[in-house]
Amino acid sequence: MRAAIVEKPGVLVVRDIPPPVMGEYDVLCELLCGATCTGTDQHIIYGRMPWPIHYPVVLGHESVGRAVEVGPRVRYLEEGDLITRVGTPPAEDGSFDIAWGGYTELGIARDHRAMREDGRPEELWRGYRVNRVIPDEIDPAAATMIITWRETLSYLSRMGVGAGSSVLVIGSGGNGLAFAAHARNLGAAEVVMVGSPLREGNARAVGVSKLFDYHAEQIDEEICEAYPDGFDYLIDAVGKTGQIDRVLPVLRPEGTVGLYGIDDFDNAAINPRRARGTFTYFNGGYDEADTHDAVIGFMRDGALDAGVWLDLEHPFELDSIHDAFDALRGRKMVKAVIRLHGGGA
Repeated sequence: MRAAIVEKPGVLVVRDIPPPVMGEYDVLCELLCGATCTGTDQHIIYGRMPWPIHYPVVLGHESVGRAVEVGPRVRYLEEGDLITRVGTPPAEDGSFDIAWGGYTELGIARDHRAMREDGRPEELWRGYRVNRVIPDEIDPAAATMIITWRETLSYLSRMGVGAGSSVLVIGSGGNGLAFAAHARNLGAAEVVMVGSPLREGNARAVGVSKLFDYHAEQIDEEICEAYPDGFDYLIDAVGKTGQIDRVLPVLRPEGTVGLYGIDDFDNAAINPRRARGTFTYFNGGYDEADTHDAVIGFMRDGALDAGVWLDLEHPFELDSIHDAFDALRGRKMVKAVIRLHGGGA
């Protein structure tokens, strides 16, 4: 089967690998579609991840698959189910590892509920709680957004964003737009973004009331002039060193700062003296599995529209995945859809 593999930093290829071997709680899936994660995928491609990656590595963590075969102990997943976060496991002979392994033609989901009920060790099933069934009426290409939406909604909810909150998001990429959309859906009264003017239309579509150009030299003064009362929450979706400091003066006293992005993971720093007063640094992370049902509800209600992030009508084929990343680097799109199997999009 075909898979997108980073052989070493800077070298992305599409080549054949052996199909995955099923276990008794496993479900074999045809991978239909995947969405690029502009930050994580490109960090892996260029060797910039803040934790070790063992190359060669199968890329992709936002893939959706259709179940085609189930193991003998599977009880809660069925043939024909559309399932999130499917990927191939690492090679048993060590010939390749995975960075979630979603850009390939076949992958494995696992029945974590059955494993838990049967008393299997938690380390064998906990990571598979993200393998959740998607309603059949949801387009598989659009469903690739569920992974980003679940992660960011969990993070935002744990921060405490809710009705009446005022939120400033740094970053206008896939995660930044997701934070903005969720803030509105959770009832935030004001959602403002620092990002690229190229994303003005996308930002407006998810409820951002104003986008400030991140190139502005005195951006804190511009924001303070427009929003003198400041913001309850400041969320950095990118993680570039110094970006939080630039806008920290707009955070209200007793506000909360969250650093989600990983661009400069090992060099993150905040100068607290730039703040108006005491603030909280949120370090509660997220649990993607917890927000699956909420995300599906928002999708059904039309409150989350994958078309804001993805060009659903023009997916890239797996063998053309380089073109997708070229388009992302050229800022021609927020995220790209990769068609992994013939019937996927």
